[in-house]
Amino acid sequence: GQVTAGVIRGQRSRFQLFGDTMNTAARMESGGERSRIQISQVTADLLQEAGLAGWIIPRTIKTFVKGKGDMQ
Repeated sequence: GQVTAGVIRGQRSRFQLFGDTMNTAARMESGGERSRIQISQVTADLLQEAGLAGWIIPRTIKTFVKGKGDMQ
């Protein structure tokens, strides 16, 4: 999705990204499982096509993401 980037100035300058995509990713990450990554269905399909289906452990429950509802 679309994001906007900018440098935030203050006591310490920092680079920051803004947008719905970033908010969703941050919320999914905070609700994720330790030592696991989350991938889209498209990425999972590509891994399966490449013969790497053993790398995929499907999520058995949905996660509630604020502003988005339940996501799998």
